[in-house]
Amino acid sequence: MYTFDWSSIPGSLPFLWQGMLVTLQITLVAIVVGILLGTIIAVLRLSKNSILSTLAATYVTLFRSIPLVMVLLWFQLALVPPVVHWLFPNANFDLNLIIAFTAFAFFEASYYAEIIRAGIESIAKGQVMAAQALGMTDGALMRLVILPQAFRRMIPLLLTQAIILFQDSSLVYVIGLADFFGVAKNRGDSTGSEVEFILFAGAVYLVLCLTLSTIVRQLQKRITI
Repeated sequence: MYTFDWSSIPGSLPFLWQGMLVTLQITLVAIVVGILLGTIIAVLRLSKNSILSTLAATYVTLFRSIPLVMVLLWFQLALVPPVVHWLFPNANFDLNLIIAFTAFAFFEASYYAEIIRAGIESIAKGQVMAAQALGMTDGALMRLVILPQAFRRMIPLLLTQAIILFQDSSLVYVIGLADFFGVAKNRGDSTGSEVEFILFAGAVYLVLCLTLSTIVRQLQKRITI
């Protein structure tokens, strides 16, 4: 019968915290860049220009059809290192962290783009026609009328996707990055308590994600009201 030994975890908390900081960095960068890039892609998908619309749709379809693990490996093996070394030949970067930032941002942008596109399309046509009657340009209409209302409606969905992103960030272990899950697994291997560390990491993810999900539900009720 297996006997649990949790004695190694308290002494490993500083290392786990450093791993959590990496996880939070990846999550925040991917959220910010993903929403910005996703907004651009969503607007292009709704463009009257068929070429721009097709390119945006292709981007979304491509990244939504590929597993995130494969995207991470593609960026690690073929895309990010040559670009970084070409742009910054003498810089001392944590290349794996740059790979994680880039891969997650591009991947999440495809999901945020669909959320934002749906939010834009939910705005009543009457408001668009009224703004056009006042002489607003398409750019001003999108910036001042449509996007502010759409983002307010999309907040719960955007935050829900952020929670999913936080969970998915644990996949960076495949490129050797020491995020929270990666540190937990490594500490478990080195102390002979892998089961305990993985269970502890799972419990941390569970508590954080349940707390964030509860906050999102409460926020959604307030927005709906």
